[in-house]
Amino acid sequence: MKKRFVVLDGSSLIFRAFYALPPMTSAQGQPTGAILGFSNMLTRLLSDLKPDLMALAFDKSRHTFRTERYADYKGTRDKTPEDLLSQVVLLKDFCAHYGIPFLEKDRYEADDIIGTLATQAAAQGFDVLVVTGDRDALQLIRPNLRVMLTKKGITELAAYDEAAFQEEYGFAPIRLVDLKGLMGDTSDNIPGVPGIGPKTAGKLLVEYGSIESVFAHLEEISGKKLHENLVTYQAQAMLSKELATIEIAVPDMHFEAEAYALHPNAAAMKSFCDRYELHMVWKNFVKSFHVVSEDAMAAEEETLSDAFIAWSERDIARIERETHCAISAVWEGDHPFETMQGVAVAIAAEDGEVGFIARDDTAWVPLMTALSASDSVCLLDFKQYAHAGFSPARLPFDAMLAGYLLSPERGDYTLGQLLHTYAPNVFVQETFQDSAHRAAWEARTLRKLYPLLQRALAKKNLEDLFTKVELPLARVLSALEQRGIYVNREHLEAETERVAAHIHAMEQEIYEAAGREFNVNSPKQLGTVLFEELGLTPLKKTKTGYSTNAEVLESLRTKHPIIEKILAYRLWSKLKSTYLDGSAPLIRVKTGRIHTRFNQTTTATGRLSSSEPNLQNIPVRTEEGRTIRALFEPGEGYDFLLSADYSQIELRILAHLSGDANFIDAFRHDYDVHAHTASEVFGVPMEAVTPELRRKAKAVNFGIVYGISDYGLARDLHISRKEAGDYIARYFARYPGIRSFMDHMVGEAHANGFVTTMLGRRRELPGIKSRNFNQRALAERMAMNTPIQGTAADIIKLAMIEAEKKLHEAGTKSRILLQVHDELLLEVVSDELELVQDILKTAMEHIVKLSVPLTIDIHWGKNWAEAK
Repeated sequence: MKKRFVVLDGSSLIFRAFYALPPMTSAQGQPTGAILGFSNMLTRLLSDLKPDLMALAFDKSRHTFRTERYADYKGTRDKTPEDLLSQVVLLKDFCAHYGIPFLEKDRYEADDIIGTLATQAAAQGFDVLVVTGDRDALQLIRPNLRVMLTKKGITELAAYDEAAFQEEYGFAPIRLVDLKGLMGDTSDNIPGVPGIGPKTAGKLLVEYGSIESVFAHLEEISGKKLHENLVTYQAQAMLSKELATIEIAVPDMHFEAEAYALHPNAAAMKSFCDRYELHMVWKNFVKSFHVVSEDAMAAEEETLSDAFIAWSERDIARIERETHCAISAVWEGDHPFETMQGVAVAIAAEDGEVGFIARDDTAWVPLMTALSASDSVCLLDFKQYAHAGFSPARLPFDAMLAGYLLSPERGDYTLGQLLHTYAPNVFVQETFQDSAHRAAWEARTLRKLYPLLQRALAKKNLEDLFTKVELPLARVLSALEQRGIYVNREHLEAETERVAAHIHAMEQEIYEAAGREFNVNSPKQLGTVLFEELGLTPLKKTKTGYSTNAEVLESLRTKHPIIEKILAYRLWSKLKSTYLDGSAPLIRVKTGRIHTRFNQTTTATGRLSSSEPNLQNIPVRTEEGRTIRALFEPGEGYDFLLSADYSQIELRILAHLSGDANFIDAFRHDYDVHAHTASEVFGVPMEAVTPELRRKAKAVNFGIVYGISDYGLARDLHISRKEAGDYIARYFARYPGIRSFMDHMVGEAHANGFVTTMLGRRRELPGIKSRNFNQRALAERMAMNTPIQGTAADIIKLAMIEAEKKLHEAGTKSRILLQVHDELLLEVVSDELELVQDILKTAMEHIVKLSVPLTIDIHWGKNWAEAK
């Protein structure tokens, strides 16, 4: 059987990999997305093609023997993006660790290196496959040599041999250079003969065989203009053929089989992946070469049966002597009413013993009692354990929350991911005999992670945030999830029908404005109506046609009455599908309530989010939002829903953090801060501030918090960029402390690579070091916003914890149901209304000390809409 030699066009494939995935960077700001994309492609190739030998060729520079012959060769190509250039060095290291020769040569392109090695290997009888995204390589096809062209992205390939090429083109592969000589190639800026396209060039080659033969038979070629151009541009055509021809005899480039055998270096690759946080790349490497480190092999050999035993009551006393104890449960039931059917406990004994006790065991109650009294329990997802009634005297160590605080932008805090990050040499087991064995492995693994995560939190000064905010909050959120919020099902059904009719009516209005019926939900059809039939100016196009996304429609809002109707139609349709259609299945039959999930580990700023349904995105002061909120009512035994909402908390935090005297003064004197800003920015007395000026000042105030640009403010206010820029400049002139604060935070991010909130919450900003302007600018906006938004998130979390505690101590029936951004929503009884307000004002307004007052607005009513 022939040995297979696979030659990769590195220049082509890394370019495709760069654009196949969204931008990624390491914590140090090094772009890495192209390496991951290339790794995914390579893993697929190794699996599908099973090469015995491999090489990767790369363009060394744009200066080649072709540019010496024709200076404009490839002269129209855009400059290679900086973020891609910076990954070429990484690609060299990547190939070295994979054991794949990385080949480049002065004055020659990757194609020439490929052509030289591939043709030599094919001549020696090897089965040669060239993998590229460049059709120029098809000219190399011959016996023993096939070309694999990337068709879609970086994983789907089309294979070409001599028969496949002949079927598609109608002539031999080597004649591809003749085709390029005649028709040229715009991508490489090869001129060819003007007026000759692929169809004409193909016909000429099928009839005459080569470009030389075409010119030898010029008198036979009909068509005055074609004949004239061939005569005029004969020399240019021959030069074009020369430029398109791949060199297959590059000097000092010889195929010697033993030089191209794969020699992967697992240790070097592991170090490389850890350095650049390329966890998927390491997984791909392990998958390709079945790598298992020595530590992993040792862990694999240490089977659970060696340490996993069924504990009895007499074993439980050992928990009390442990400094590190970890547990993992076997779960049953649905959120948020799960129950533990068994618990595995890992103790820090030398043999790493793991005990398991089932719920029906006589030792169950003593076990839970001992765990509740323990000072050193580690687990994953304390909120879930709290659902099941586990309420230890001392809060346990939640590895998931620790992982979140350490890397809030990661989004994945499963046990496997935490291991990969903090204990990469620990073997990750994926299959288990049963759920008890899974729990035992998880408990033992958590015990190993426990001290590592503790040290990591201490190193980043996150211990207080962990113990005083996130852990106690998990217990509060568990209670809120189990309480749920009552939804009036009859009102929901009636409102669903009413809104459906309203949406239908809006659809008819859109048809009338358009002059015909069409599918309003089809971006393609909508684009045709707006930009071809109604004559609106398109702002941008997608691969499938005109863009009609929200940003485009917002910018066209004033251009035609149909736009307002479409935006309203989209909003009502989204609210109907999400909250009206989507809520009915979520109402729990036994409680008549919706039990939303509060997600504690999803946002990089520390804000909570919710799902099933998402209660964070209901519009606040619009008809649509009030329609949805009116469906949420106090449950049986309660009289009102009460809303306690921080007043302009982010602006108050901005005043405190910036120390701007003018801004602080506005809050201390309880001015209308937006009117005050309008007065300052637009130079008019407070009493002369119009609603329109106040609206503009409000947009500037909140825009500044999010690092808004003149472009963004112009879009929001429908004004020119110059006018928006003037507003921002005047704003900073009146509030210089805010400008200094923003500049300081950006400088701190550049210096440290991260920013922190008042309470020490930390957000890494790898994009701050990016060579890509857009990524760097985004990171700078995050640097301005995170200390403000993150501090607001910390404050509302502390306020929730304190309010829950005070309500419990007061023995109230009234209770917190929801947290939505800066608002707490409670279910209250009428005779506790005054007491609850006092508790909330104390808990929320005095939870931290700022240089300006923290105030809350309290409202109540028979539903959530009335409470706002």
